[in-house]
Amino acid sequence: MATFNSLGSNYNLQYVFKSLLSDSNKQNQKLKNFLQEKYGGKVTLVYKGREALILGLKSLNLPKESAVVINGFTCYAVYKAVHEAGLIPVCLDLNAENSDLNFSSETLEKALLENKNIKAVVVQNTFGCPCDIEKITQICSAKNLILIEDLAHCIGTKYPNGKEAGTVGDLVALSFSQDKVVDVVSGGALVIRNKKLNNLAIQQFSNISNYQQLKDKFYPLLTYKIRFLYNVGIGKIFHYILKAFNLLSKPMTSGLYKFYSLPNWHCNLAINEFKNLSKQLIHRKEIAKIYAKNLNKKILQNRIINNINLSTNLRFPIFVENRGDLIKILGKHKIYVSDIWYADVAPECPDAVAISKTILNLPTHINVTRNDALRITNLINLWVKSQ
Repeated sequence: MATFNSLGSNYNLQYVFKSLLSDSNKQNQKLKNFLQEKYGGKVTLVYKGREALILGLKSLNLPKESAVVINGFTCYAVYKAVHEAGLIPVCLDLNAENSDLNFSSETLEKALLENKNIKAVVVQNTFGCPCDIEKITQICSAKNLILIEDLAHCIGTKYPNGKEAGTVGDLVALSFSQDKVVDVVSGGALVIRNKKLNNLAIQQFSNISNYQQLKDKFYPLLTYKIRFLYNVGIGKIFHYILKAFNLLSKPMTSGLYKFYSLPNWHCNLAINEFKNLSKQLIHRKEIAKIYAKNLNKKILQNRIINNINLSTNLRFPIFVENRGDLIKILGKHKIYVSDIWYADVAPECPDAVAISKTILNLPTHINVTRNDALRITNLINLWVKSQ
């Protein structure tokens, strides 16, 4: 089967049947109770992870012109979420020389000296690699800033101090969207850990349409068929037809910045995904270690490699010039890694921009075997040698 980074990457045949047969019994409260116990706070379930972040920011009732720190290397959805909450995003740059793809505590301190309107800080633990949470927490506490943990990349990540991501911040935003660590096609949650912030700005939610739910339910089956049929030359045509008729559920839909409830059948899938989380993280760690051990060292970042045991390893990043050429080479071998979602988010962050032009993310999901990882490694090393 062809290997993709982000086309139903987390789904096997077993998942396909779980999605199709997942019932609509009232699992909403069961998932809430689980998340409340795991993260220690009041839980609100929503249809998209970005809704959780917007809802959390709105609940702060911050003064006009308040600013929110986010990573300079991030998805546009995070930047957009801050705007949708009526706040100003402040992107912090990275260290291009040896980066873990998170901003540093030193960069945060500098930003606070330059901008007195900063009221909240969002950490994302990029691809699961932990940020410098201890120093960042100390700064937030000293400056009376709200600390928000965005777990879109990092459900299951451990910080160096032994705490799990999501058990430190005042607010926690989770995403259960396509290709995330916990993947139920669509979904998210806000956890309010700071009891002083329990008054939500918005409490009533619309129901997502039955048509959208149907697209979500069939997404694992359709993407499984696309990947299966790629090897016989039909998958690309099938994919094109499904996209042309808008039959595939999309993670980034411009109209979904309103608030929608998470349907019960999504909650049922989420509970199952959390049960399998430990097994999945072990697999991702194993694949990441294969890449780290065997890839040419000049395309790796030491800080990322050193944190593999703590990370969820949502993706394994390498850093190459002529990225497009390598993508084409891998594509000829039915390895498709061209999804680039992080370009030009923060032009004011030169190091983040530089990284966004050279980074290429390798798959670590359950459909990547040890042999697949070694094959990908060999192809990349051959290409690097030819440069």
